[in-house]
Amino acid sequence: MTDDAARPTPPPGSPSDDARHVRRAWDLALQNVDEGGRPFGCVVVDAATGEVLAEARNQVAQSGDKTAHAEVVAIRELAARGRDTLEGCDVFVTAYPCPMCLGALYYAQPDRLVHGATREQEDEHYEDGNALFRLRTFYDEFAKDPKDRALRAEQLEPDDPTRPFREYTARHADA
Repeated sequence: MTDDAARPTPPPGSPSDDARHVRRAWDLALQNVDEGGRPFGCVVVDAATGEVLAEARNQVAQSGDKTAHAEVVAIRELAARGRDTLEGCDVFVTAYPCPMCLGALYYAQPDRLVHGATREQEDEHYEDGNALFRLRTFYDEFAKDPKDRALRAEQLEPDDPTRPFREYTARHADA
């Protein structure tokens, strides 16, 4: 019998450390499934130290909030603790993120994203039943011209559509 405490801890970002964090994201996803939730988990780790900063499970089924995906839940948890970016962090997830989560991660700016399943692997076994998209077509939807997308979008141009953006830039020019 091996004593886990006697084993050296792998350095942050090492393949074995990465595998451990992906397994943890999978454990969170499986726990969520056991509790009636969707099969997604997320672990945010300090890239320099390997410290786990946040763990989250998809909370859509539990909360009714369609934006409560595991990645977004983790970002919100860290924001509530005063962290406004994921710079210096690695993010480990069950599957390659949906466009909403991928967008949120781009805004949050982690150093790295590590996923367990590909979109194609996930699509073989999971579909959440959205009327406007399917996993296999969701990314393609964003490449379409807005007038050709499943979600109709119309612009009703106000008298000065760029005013809020100009005002922001004027007030934050030094930022």
